[in-house]
Formats: sequence, structure tokens, C-alpha cells
Amino acid sequence: MDLLQQIDTKKLPKHLAIIMDGNGRWAKKQGFLRAFGHESGTKSVKKIIQASAELGIKNLTLYAFSTENWNRPKLEVDTLMKVLINALKKEVDTLQNNNIKLNAIGNLELLPKTAQNQLLEVINLTKDNTLMTLTLALSYGSREELTNAVRIISEKVKNNIISIDTIDDSIINEHLYTHNLPDVDLVIRTSGEHRISNFLLWQIAYAELYFTDILWPDFKEQDLYEAILSYQKRERRFGKTSEQIK
Repeated sequence: MDLLQQIDTKKLPKHLAIIMDGNGRWAKKQGFLRAFGHESGTKSVKKIIQASAELGIKNLTLYAFSTENWNRPKLEVDTLMKVLINALKKEVDTLQNNNIKLNAIGNLELLPKTAQNQLLEVINLTKDNTLMTLTLALSYGSREELTNAVRIISEKVKNNIISIDTIDDSIINEHLYTHNLPDVDLVIRTSGEHRISNFLLWQIAYAELYFTDILWPDFKEQDLYEAILSYQKRERRFGKTSEQIK
């Protein structure tokens, strides 16, 4: 049976997050500069966005550029920003035609102005779309996100806007970049690395983790289906016993 036909559409992750890793290594294996890998990776981005939307996944978050990525060589960073701008320009019609809303999280003020403007333009154009929310994590770091949340909450406590006794999970959630998104159900990481790399640390507390050796430019729809089938075979207990779940 085809992998797609095996997927139970009633048990899809409500929020799928992907660490798109391996562009540079893929390019080097082909004998090209790392920049070529980032450009090639956009093809997989398009395929996975469309496949996720067609499946019925409501929230897809892609780790596109971390706070730590600013430390990479300037040429590579500049290339990544150009790839981002070009992809946003090129794929706005795809988002519109597929009823996909674009969202972005991270320290977006660090992005070049041209990238910021293009990003905001597409976010505004797609704001009323309802089939799926696509979130790009750009200049994103979870520790920075949590630090900012603590700082803002502390300021509100200081000014008597929030009582310290009322601080709970929901208050913290309200002050995260992802306040309008559900917790992550499934995290996929490509390229064979087995780490989270400062990605959505609060939001993935009970997420299922799926690691694959496939480099991102080679990650296709069938690979996505395999990851989702693996997710659907797992027992999600959220701290309870198997007997309690049953």
C-alpha cells in the first residue's frame, strides 16, 4: 500500500516542526559551494509545505535561520538572506492558491531591511488564509525567546499588571513568539544529527522526535509520510501510564 494511503488523517500532528538540516553538506557532496545547497533546499521546502497542506496539517513550523547562524561566514549569511527574499517573492502565489497563512517568529529586527519588508508584505497578503499556518523561524533562538518572555513578565509584575501568584504555563505561553500556535506534536530533523539546536524548547516538551539521515535537499514527500506514520504508531502518554491512556 502507498505510504500516503496508510496515513490516518484523524491522527495527524496538529503542529509539525522541522529542523531543515544538511544543505551545506549536500552541496559539498555534489562538489558545489554551500550556498548552492541552500538554494536547492528551497525545492524541498515547497514540496513539504504543499504535502503538509494537502494532508491537512494545520500548523507547520520550519527552522530556517537560527540566532547562532549569524556567526557563519558573511558570504553564506548573505546568500541565505537572498534565498529567503527570492523564495518569498516566488512563492507568494503558491501560498495564496493553497490558502496558506505565513507567520514568522524570531528576532526579526536583525534581518536585513529588504528581507523584513518582503516578509511583512507576504504575511500581510496571506493573513486571512485559513487552510494552514506556515511559520518560519528566522533569526530564532529558544533561549532568547524565553529570556525575553521572562523580562517582559518581570516588567509587568513590577508595574502591577500581572500578579506573581498568577504566573503559570498559560501566562508564559502568552509571552512567547508562538503564543498563537499550539504545542508541537512532532519534530523532524534531517541530516543525521540528533539534537534540538535551541529550537522551540518550551513548545516541544511532549513532542515526538523523528531523526533521519536524509539531507534536507533530498527530503521528499515520501520521507514526510514515513515520519508521520512513525508518529502515528507511537503511544503518547504525556506522563501517564499506558493503562491510564487505554
